[in-house]
Amino acid sequence: MTTPLLKPTPWDTAAFAMPTWELTEHSESALQQASQTIGHHTIKVDPLADKDLLDSYGFYYCDTLIEPHCNKNRLRVVQHSDASISKEIDTAQALKICQGAFSHGRFHRDFNLPKSASDLRYNNWLSQLLEARQVYGLYWQGVLAGFIGHSGNNLVLHAVSEAQRGKGLSKYWWGGVCADLLAIGHDEVKSSISASNLAVLNLYASLGFYFSHPQDIYHRITA
Repeated sequence: MTTPLLKPTPWDTAAFAMPTWELTEHSESALQQASQTIGHHTIKVDPLADKDLLDSYGFYYCDTLIEPHCNKNRLRVVQHSDASISKEIDTAQALKICQGAFSHGRFHRDFNLPKSASDLRYNNWLSQLLEARQVYGLYWQGVLAGFIGHSGNNLVLHAVSEAQRGKGLSKYWWGGVCADLLAIGHDEVKSSISASNLAVLNLYASLGFYFSHPQDIYHRITA
């Protein structure tokens, strides 16, 4: 069975009120089809790939993603008596922290998309993860201060409340969540982060993660 050149992303369609697609290969055939298909298109390519075709078909750069990886032998867990994690989490409080927390995300950096719709995308995603009980609440002195959503061993969505950022607290929560996921049988924990988000990159490095699989992200809107 032939893999389609464009794959629909209905979760993005729900937020941006237009058809949304991800290209499954970096080829002229896929780029040409995107140029003839209405909607918002995403393609992920190797940073060293030739970008001439992307430019000629109207794709523009949005972000570079890298993947942090860690196993139990590398993980450096740091604990604090005031920091705790729990799967019991208040939805309304978590969504309040989520609102506007992802300025480094590729959708917020896409100048052709409204920031309100980009916020809605992450709010919808968090709501789905909460419903599936795939979110750890991050607590400081018993008060919700952030969340980490996961899909299996993959940390897919995380944020800390504005009041608790920049205080060096995240290492306690991230280490605890990673240790918990490794304890239930996963061989490693991984994530995907923007290379521009230096605070999160340094956090992962301090916990013993290594980085791999960089990808440049390009977008296009076909009207």
